[in-house]
Amino acid sequence: MIHTGLVLSGGGIRGVAHIGVIKALEEHGIYPTHISGTSAGAIVGALYAGGVHWADILEFFKVIPIFHAKKFARRKPGFLDTEKFYDEFKKFFPDDAFESLPKKLYITATDIIKGELTIFDKGELIKPVLASATFPGVFSPVDINGSYYVDGGVLNNFPIEPLQTHCDNIIGSYVNALKSIEINDLKHSYNVLDRAYKIKSASESIAKFSDCELIISPEELCEYATFDMRSIDPIFEIGYNSALDVLKAQGYSKQTPIN
Repeated sequence: MIHTGLVLSGGGIRGVAHIGVIKALEEHGIYPTHISGTSAGAIVGALYAGGVHWADILEFFKVIPIFHAKKFARRKPGFLDTEKFYDEFKKFFPDDAFESLPKKLYITATDIIKGELTIFDKGELIKPVLASATFPGVFSPVDINGSYYVDGGVLNNFPIEPLQTHCDNIIGSYVNALKSIEINDLKHSYNVLDRAYKIKSASESIAKFSDCELIISPEELCEYATFDMRSIDPIFEIGYNSALDVLKAQGYSKQTPIN
């Protein structure tokens, strides 16, 4: 059996583009067997690995109350209490275990105390997914067995590594293409710091693109902010159309349409 890996980067709401990529892949008869994701890619990847249809994953991002007042953190370092989202995910993962998923899944998260990246692929599922998507400073760290975790993208925003020893080929979906700027765009010190961080993260991820058979990385996503909840539909379409372009360029043909 041919094992195909799909690696999904972080990127906040831009991660909705991953859902469009999945739709395009399925329309071309490509069904990944192994998934690796971080941050928003961890959420999309977990739902997909759990057998959730791409349309239902898209709906999940539209209806989940990410900024609901009831989610505000109290006596925790963050504006929103990440663990209060547990029940939303429990609806999709009643067994709350990696072993219950139809596809093999790898989730990465950053141990904020030790400064180390952890790869989760067995045992409890929901907390690692929540931890991986915990944007530092906005969401509170997640306690897993006495260690505290935040966004996996802090240390590895394109976690291809877990797939390399298990997959015959790998497809990458990266939603943090580096935006072209002018020197006049760097008006303040925090602009320079933000740019430096993005350059470092992007360069580390782009260095891994050569290990992918296909890579989808739409530059148009640069125009959308991390938490731009009003742009879910156009972001999805960008991911879908970009994947179609890449597949066409590589000679893949559409199969029976999937609704």
